[in-house]
Amino acid sequence: MPKELEKVDDTSRVDYGIVFSVFMLALVGLMSIYVAVTHDTSSASSTRAVLMQAAWYVIGGIAIVAIMQFDSEQLWRVAPIAYGIGIFLLVAVLFFYNRAVAIQTGAKSWFSLGPISFQPSEVMKPAYILMMSRVVTKHNTEYPEHTINTDWLLLGRLLIWTLPVMVLLKLQNDFGTLLVFVAILGGIILVSGITWKILAPAMAIMAAIGGTALTLAATTPGRAILTHLGFKTYQFNRIDAWLHPFDNTASTSLQLSQSLKAIGSGQLFGKGFNQIQVNVPVRESDMIFSVIGENFGFIGSCLVILLYFLLIYQMIRVTFDTKNEFYAYVSTGVIMMILFHVFENIGMSVGLLPLTGIPLPFISQGGSSLLGNMMGIGFIMSMRYHYKSYMFSESEDTF
Repeated sequence: MPKELEKVDDTSRVDYGIVFSVFMLALVGLMSIYVAVTHDTSSASSTRAVLMQAAWYVIGGIAIVAIMQFDSEQLWRVAPIAYGIGIFLLVAVLFFYNRAVAIQTGAKSWFSLGPISFQPSEVMKPAYILMMSRVVTKHNTEYPEHTINTDWLLLGRLLIWTLPVMVLLKLQNDFGTLLVFVAILGGIILVSGITWKILAPAMAIMAAIGGTALTLAATTPGRAILTHLGFKTYQFNRIDAWLHPFDNTASTSLQLSQSLKAIGSGQLFGKGFNQIQVNVPVRESDMIFSVIGENFGFIGSCLVILLYFLLIYQMIRVTFDTKNEFYAYVSTGVIMMILFHVFENIGMSVGLLPLTGIPLPFISQGGSSLLGNMMGIGFIMSMRYHYKSYMFSESEDTF
């Protein structure tokens, strides 16, 4: 393990740039949730919703501070334990899921503890990131030179650890969350050093499968084939709403069509804070970007997107500064997790992508999603915290 060389001033141990970005996104989230809930129910309910979300920010902040105390060696040791706990929760939710949510959404992915609902797959994401990072780092230490055979071995190891997660998410009928794990896995694979002789054909095959699935989904005979493969009616409805958002505005296309109207009505500068005229279903969580677009317009929406880019840039910078292989894979997983959420949520809100129920990080209402993202930020903050604490000498066995 690396040797301790020089103590660094404590004032430089916290990355305040990341803190600032997350804090600004939190403010946008609290304001947007207040507006969304106010116009859907009552001011009393909106106050409660904001306070509940603020409480989750506090819990997430505590999680960040706690995770920051773990250095790379400790996170390495925790990875299999966290993964095991995550798998246990994903199994448990199949038996103790919230029946009301399952009837409403078709997904068996939520625990319910009194007034509090909790989605275990959200905290499984950071645990999965740690485990995949450990697998890649350990493999690359064991096989320092990449060959076709060792790269296939690495892919096999990653898939072995990923398969239980995918199966459990499929049993929960949570396709949107499954896509997030695919994005995390894809990002880690891309930076793992696997040769493009394997990656290029694999990406081409995946693109062909995706294109074929979309083509089949657009025809009646094709849908019959996909139904036999496990596709559900609600998934076809989401594809129809994506391709034809204004055809069935009273039913399947209502959410997307209203989101497009709300964002469009905001025009360049928006209508102003708490000025809502377009009713968008579930806008406090999945469709929160429609609130931002209607209230703050194109300019405000771009500033929110800019905050995300700033946050991602800061995370990349921390990764390069620390020069730690294990941290690099952890950072890649966290970046892919947040980036996919942002891309999918905003993309579906403006009609570029089908609806999937993916929340907007740090902004959408939802405690478990926020906690998972804050834990990811904790991993990044840990990198800067411990790098600034000590100047490390390079060592072959550095994680």
